[in-house]
Amino acid sequence: MTASGAGTAPWTGRLTGSGSGVSVPVATAIVVADMIGVGVFTSLGFQVKDIPSGFSILLLWTVGGIVALCGVFSYSELGAMFPRSSGEYNFLGRAYHPAFGFLAGWVSATVGFAAPVALAAMAFGEYAKSVAPDLPPIPLAIGVVWLVSLVQLTGVRHSATFQLISTILKVVLIVAFLVAGFVIGMPQQIAFTPQPGDLVHIVSAPFAIGLVFVMYSFSGWNAATYIIGEMKTPQRSLPRALLLGTLIVLVLYVALNAVFLYSTPVSALAGQLDVASVAGSAIFGDLGGRIVGAMICVGLISSISAMMWIGPRVMMTMGEDIPALRVFSKRSTSGAPAYAILLQLAIANLLLFTRSFEAVLDFIQFALLFCSFFTVAGVIKLRITDPDIPRPYRAWGYPFTPLVFLLVTAFMMYYLLTERPLQSLSGMLVMLSGLLIYAVFRRRPVAVAASPHRE
Repeated sequence: MTASGAGTAPWTGRLTGSGSGVSVPVATAIVVADMIGVGVFTSLGFQVKDIPSGFSILLLWTVGGIVALCGVFSYSELGAMFPRSSGEYNFLGRAYHPAFGFLAGWVSATVGFAAPVALAAMAFGEYAKSVAPDLPPIPLAIGVVWLVSLVQLTGVRHSATFQLISTILKVVLIVAFLVAGFVIGMPQQIAFTPQPGDLVHIVSAPFAIGLVFVMYSFSGWNAATYIIGEMKTPQRSLPRALLLGTLIVLVLYVALNAVFLYSTPVSALAGQLDVASVAGSAIFGDLGGRIVGAMICVGLISSISAMMWIGPRVMMTMGEDIPALRVFSKRSTSGAPAYAILLQLAIANLLLFTRSFEAVLDFIQFALLFCSFFTVAGVIKLRITDPDIPRPYRAWGYPFTPLVFLLVTAFMMYYLLTERPLQSLSGMLVMLSGLLIYAVFRRRPVAVAASPHRE
């Protein structure tokens, strides 16, 4: 079995078709919902401690969005070339070797999505306390995960409707908050145009470190690649959904940080974790915390929904390729990969009960960045080794956009290795242990392998 090359597919198993119905608006909603979690509502307080400049802060978030767009262009090329659900599992297997794809898929299918689901659910429970203080966070967290999972089990059609409505509501609430902040908020002495001294902030170490955490807030820009097989005309729809979703989030992130700085003194924001509640109190008074808490809770429902949709598709696709996992490839009569959804639900519940999701996230961050790095590098590799594979979409700005993404991702991996060496290396060992699982689960190629030129 070859990694790639003319004539022989690097992958075996049943290929999903070109999609049965997920539209561009729904795929865009998945991207937006997966990206906007709690990161943008908690990062600013630590950034303004070392970068007390409105222009520099907004530039920091703009740069983060541009780097995410660089990743979008590369993933769009791969997704249009190989329109199969499962993200990095598909891309790394195609560009390098199925074993590499399996490592990425194993992490994603087990804890890569379940841990963020558990974290978002726990955040939902905590923010709900600001609205109703007597409600216990753990039961609320478990309840919201079960509710969203039940929606996913009803099938793609209902999942798409729920995702679109919840994401639109999320964006509407954020826009309403932005309008209220700029209209009724008390303007602060903050400049959003370049000022003397801004260059010092922009080239400083805190700016570079701040970019690491901004990029975490932008993670999820590749969400639609996990459901390519369910999209209508994915060669055209995927690039549009990734680009539109990332652009929407970029605008919202910059605007949110602008309204936080516009309406709230920097001294009140500096060092605060819950900057959204601080800004909400500055804008709305005593009710500000409850208003912001309700807004974030609604937004987290759409985020959990997106992750409970796309995460099980990794295990579903792995089940199509690997006999030992075949049960997870089975779909219900409504088209939902029921066993894969139930597996992610069970893992998310286990992480919530044991309160171990934060530790798991620490362990897998480096591994996830590692997979994204080599996925984008795969675009360059395939341009060199397989230039004749049809490319319905070609990465805009190639080779500069992939190189920008690779440079920033490499810096993020370096930062994690130096700041969290034990967690980073342990996460890589966990991923590499998947080689043993792959050796047990793998099978010989089927008699007639699909050519990558037939996708």
